[in-house]
Amino acid sequence: MASSYSLQLFITSLFLIISISIGQPSFRPDALILPVRKDASTLQYVTVINQRTPLVPVNLVVHLGGQFLWVDCESNYVSSSYRAVRCRSAQCSLAGSTSCGDCFNGPRPGCNNNTCGVFPDNPFSRTATSGELAEDVVSVQSTDGSNPGPVVTVPRFIFSCAPTFLLSGLASGATGLAGLGRARIGFPSQFASAFSFRRKFAVCLSSSTSSNGVIIFGDGPYRFLPGIDASATLRFTPLFINPVSTAGTFTQGERSTEYFIRVNTIRINNNPITINNTLLAIDNQGNGGTKISTVNSYTLLETSIYRAFSSAYIREAASRNISRVAGIAPFDVCFSSENVGSTRVGPAVPYIDLVLQGQDAVWTITGSNSMVQVNDNVLCLGFLDGGLNPRTSIVIGGYQFEDNLLQFDLAASRLGFSSTLLGRQTTCANFNFTSNV
Repeated sequence: MASSYSLQLFITSLFLIISISIGQPSFRPDALILPVRKDASTLQYVTVINQRTPLVPVNLVVHLGGQFLWVDCESNYVSSSYRAVRCRSAQCSLAGSTSCGDCFNGPRPGCNNNTCGVFPDNPFSRTATSGELAEDVVSVQSTDGSNPGPVVTVPRFIFSCAPTFLLSGLASGATGLAGLGRARIGFPSQFASAFSFRRKFAVCLSSSTSSNGVIIFGDGPYRFLPGIDASATLRFTPLFINPVSTAGTFTQGERSTEYFIRVNTIRINNNPITINNTLLAIDNQGNGGTKISTVNSYTLLETSIYRAFSSAYIREAASRNISRVAGIAPFDVCFSSENVGSTRVGPAVPYIDLVLQGQDAVWTITGSNSMVQVNDNVLCLGFLDGGLNPRTSIVIGGYQFEDNLLQFDLAASRLGFSSTLLGRQTTCANFNFTSNV
């Protein structure tokens, strides 16, 4: 009798435990975080995800406008959960691929028959190739906007395999590229789909090569120590879609996945410079306009814009008794640091305003993001001549938005920008990655 009662009690308890565990909703994060470090040698921005079964850390160079995640599958890719994406599948359609191929040296990751094909590219070496579309486990850390949270997993994250040679020109240790662009299989879209949050992400790059910045997928707040909500003072400007792809390889009619904005005017010390306005809009062939890029270390300006900009800057600097000195490659415009004071927002030099589309949409670039300290005695203007007839008239490079918070809202097609966080007594290296506080 006693044993029968004990058995019944055990079965009842087990049933309750199973019922409770099934009934509990699984944890669904509001946002995800990735650390980002600046590579001292290449000045590229590198993040890390955990991928595969068993999980291994994978170092990836950040490509803000990249179409998707691609990794080297040719060297030491081992995973029991790897799945090649088949031709004419839903995933293949999501990737916008019409390519289908066979590989007779497999089967192995990156080489299977009847598989969907895409074209991973390396914008640093300006190289592209064909690659197998695949799925595998990806694991990242969640956040509430202030602190790190539980690690979560996407069991079938879509990516592309690539051959080892495509790594040429990437930071040491990197085995692929993290594409954060507007493509349907880019990081923002896949994470939003997996966890049902808004297609929105924020980038905050650290100016230090020894302290991490952060990428946050999902909505704010975005809090940085000591308790600064960097999203509270964002200004907004529309994001524009370039009708012609800017990828290394693309099909006719394919749109760009990179992030374009509209610069209406550039001011130096509140004085506007004269620009050919036709260069500031994107034409039907996809030329012109302004894009934001982590591929370029420094901002590129079309030659006529650069000449007007640099001449005006030199005049404003001279009015402050800042002496010009010989250029130091890759910079043409350099100054003696002798008469340049120091402020909370960098060297005391003329401010640069990018007057963007939208009400009060003025992105102010202070000395921390305009001047590059090349040695103890010389500061150089971190803007370069982009040449005659470039594809894009203005390319805002990574240096210009270090320690700035940029929020890319794909659903609303708008960019939020903070200008430098240094004026708010914080930096992009001040996100709390280590503990709950």
